[in-house]
Amino acid sequence: MDTPEESLRVLFIGNSHTYVNDLPALVAQMAQATGSTLEYQTIARPNFGLMDHWAVGEAQEAIRRGGWDYVVLQQGPSSQPDSRVNLVEWGTRFANLIHENGARAAFYMVWPAESRPMDRDGVRTSYTAAANATNGVLAPAGEAWRAAWRRESRLQLYSDDGMHASYLGTYLAAVTVYEQLFRKSPLQLPAPDGVSSSIAQLLHEAAAEADAEYGRR
Repeated sequence: MDTPEESLRVLFIGNSHTYVNDLPALVAQMAQATGSTLEYQTIARPNFGLMDHWAVGEAQEAIRRGGWDYVVLQQGPSSQPDSRVNLVEWGTRFANLIHENGARAAFYMVWPAESRPMDRDGVRTSYTAAANATNGVLAPAGEAWRAAWRRESRLQLYSDDGMHASYLGTYLAAVTVYEQLFRKSPLQLPAPDGVSSSIAQLLHEAAAEADAEYGRR
């Protein structure tokens, strides 16, 4: 584990996979629980990809204001070849601007729809390609889900719509982001309210496994 971070300022740019269950707030709670602090801003709109955010311009304005340590970028699963090209292209545009303004890009890897498990490897390939192309951080949330299901296949990580995360799914995704940004082991995190200590331990172990195998710092 690298030297832990104690205080970070992070801009989150994404869509409903970022704002459903408020992933940034969960990361902030984890930081607080382990003696760190997270100041953050979220720019997230329904069905937006990075190309859409670039067209609107709000995200670039926030990046140019500066003062960020990381800017977390997220779009849809992007598992297909054309969407992979899109993610890498617009991720690179954002990453260049982020670097110019003194921060580092981080990619929050999501997951495919519940009905498309065959796309899981493609999601990982796309987000890994974007992180590698930009020397960015990679938080492999989708792979953490798979690691959790290997431990307990009945975990309800999807919400009823079969696309977005349940609270547990978002919590697990947030753990991967927390570990990659703060460089602290998630095994020391306390169980969140309403989650048993055994399930929390399972989720923390799954995040640690995914970050160790697929994460990028």
